[in-house]
Amino acid sequence: MLMPKRVKYRKAMRGRMKGKATSANRVDFGEFGLVALEPSWITARQIEAARLCMTKFLKRAGKMWIRIFPDKPVTKKPAESRMGKGKGTPEEWVSVVKPGRVLFEIGGLPREEALTALRLAASKMPCRTKLIEREEFTYEGF
Repeated sequence: MLMPKRVKYRKAMRGRMKGKATSANRVDFGEFGLVALEPSWITARQIEAARLCMTKFLKRAGKMWIRIFPDKPVTKKPAESRMGKGKGTPEEWVSVVKPGRVLFEIGGLPREEALTALRLAASKMPCRTKLIEREEFTYEGF
């Protein structure tokens, strides 16, 4: 599972997911990419599930890039605990994704195989996504 080796602060504020992605919003490494269309938190488990189904389908062919990393801790209070008594303990790690952010990239494969692999990864994501190619995508598309 993906998680940071160490962090400056153990607990983080929830924050906001307003606006569009200003970085990692183009296909930079591969030929095909998966772009988020909605803001969401993507957990380390969801990233790992997408990675596993893509690598199983590709059978070690081509190259895959994961463009997101879960670096935000999410805290949870125990079930049936009373109100107050401070913030809960960190339970999972998430990546904050805004619309326009490239989640995964694939290169070195035929078009149909790459798009099928990305479609499998899209089914594991909690937000709506779009498959893109390196040439067609511009930031103004949103």
